[in-house]
Amino acid sequence: MSERIAYRKAAEDTYQALLGVHHHLTRVFPDAKLRALLEIRVSQINGCAYCLDLHTTEARHLGESQQRLDCLAAWPEAPFFTGRERAALAWAESVTRFAETRAPDEVYAEVKKHFSNKELVDLTAAVAMINAWNRLSVAFRSEPKERNLTPPAQPARLNAGENH
Repeated sequence: MSERIAYRKAAEDTYQALLGVHHHLTRVFPDAKLRALLEIRVSQINGCAYCLDLHTTEARHLGESQQRLDCLAAWPEAPFFTGRERAALAWAESVTRFAETRAPDEVYAEVKKHFSNKELVDLTAAVAMINAWNRLSVAFRSEPKERNLTPPAQPARLNAGENH
C-alpha cells in the first residue's frame, strides 16, 4: 500500500488548524497516559496503523506498561484498568461507534461518575480528534515508518502452569 496523498502538505492550513485543536486538547485534558490509551483504543477500532504506532510509542515513553498496552483491545476483561479508565474507554468506544451505539445512557452515567462536565466535553473532543486523525490517515494511507527495534535478549517466560 502506498500513501495516496501527503495530507499534511497538500492542505497545510487544514492540517495546522487540526494540529492547533490537538495541542489545545493536550493542554485542557492533561492526563497524557489516559489520553494515549484512548487514542490507541480508538485507533484499534478504526484500524489505523499509523496512529497505533505513534500512540503506543508515546504511551511507552510516558511509562505505560507493555502488559496494559497488550491487553487494551480486551480492556473489559483485563483487571488492571481503573474505574476511571474503564469509564473513559467505554465512552470513547461508544462515541467512536456512534452510528451503532448512539452513546448509551448507561455508558454516559458511568463516565459522569468520574469526570466533571468540562472534563467530559474535553474527553469527548479528544475522542473526536483521534477519530479525525484516524480518518485522514486511513483514507490517505499514511504508513508508520518501520523502526529497527531489537527484541529483548531473553523472551519473557510465563510462570509455571500459565498456559492458554
